[in-house]
Amino acid sequence: MFSKKGNSFPIGRDMLTDAEFAQVIASALKVEFGSTRNGAKMIMQWTGVSQRTAKNWLSGTNVPSGVHLILLARESNAVLKAMMLLAERPEMSLGASLLSLRRLLAETMAALDQML
Repeated sequence: MFSKKGNSFPIGRDMLTDAEFAQVIASALKVEFGSTRNGAKMIMQWTGVSQRTAKNWLSGTNVPSGVHLILLARESNAVLKAMMLLAERPEMSLGASLLSLRRLLAETMAALDQML
């Protein structure tokens, strides 16, 4: 039989609140989409959620969880990087940064080719 004392876990200073988590993911999505208006539509396509849900994620009102978070990380290097930084695994976020840089370079090269 277990005693009734000590059955709660101590909350450390490094704990992440739901509101902080929502803001970090919203910031990552804003980095991914910049000022484009189709951010919510892309999130809807990637995850299958409603427009209201996608807009709530973008605003930081709500946060994706479970499968939806994984689906976002599959498509968004910014979300993947944010997840690795939140998990205090900065070495893992380097790969996401390199993928973003590679995509940006490919887009730049395509634009240069069109101009030539």
